[in-house]
Amino acid sequence: MKAIVIAIDGYSSCGKSTIAKELSKILTYKYVDTGAMYRAVTLYFIQNKVDFKNIDQVMKALDNIHITFKINMQTQAQETFLNDENIENEIRVNPRVAGFVSDVSSISEVRRFLVKQQQVLGKERAIIMDGRDIGTVVFPDAELKLFITADPNVRAQRRFDELKEKGKETTFEEVLANLTKRDYIDSHREDSPLMKADDAIEIDNSNINHQEQLDLILKLVNEKLGLKA
Repeated sequence: MKAIVIAIDGYSSCGKSTIAKELSKILTYKYVDTGAMYRAVTLYFIQNKVDFKNIDQVMKALDNIHITFKINMQTQAQETFLNDENIENEIRVNPRVAGFVSDVSSISEVRRFLVKQQQVLGKERAIIMDGRDIGTVVFPDAELKLFITADPNVRAQRRFDELKEKGKETTFEEVLANLTKRDYIDSHREDSPLMKADDAIEIDNSNINHQEQLDLILKLVNEKLGLKA
């Protein structure tokens, strides 16, 4: 069976990573969470007091960053490691990471650093990657491109519920404000802004459940693979 690249782009808190992880298990494809990579860089910058606007400091910091993904054998979940330290929980719940990740992601030097790594990971195909510029910059030749979106209030509620489950104190208004800020920065940055690729299939999951979305995407995958749905 031929192997393809599946590129999933879209706004934050649309469930891109969740659906990508599930697809990777069903298809036995490699999964790469590019959002986690940008969060890892952001965390390193915060911990090491790197001035985001000082390109010399940014470049020196990037030389010291090594990001890997490992499977937790107990949970079977993929976890993010920064310089051999498990940072999975920290990059998901730390409000400073969430608050600065879009600013860090807008730095061209950071994008080039991570895009190069992402393209190496996808050389053998059979990969699912989600992010903001996968179908437009990282893999413009991906066989299947999806653009996931949802109403901002729906996304904010999902994120708010997720943070509450993890014991993080916040308000819906704070979460919505953070998402609105990230949407603006992601869509308006000069270097590879968030946008739907011309040949991407848009999926608005505001009013469909997880299983309905999964079934729809699997149908699209099967069509690309020449299989029956």
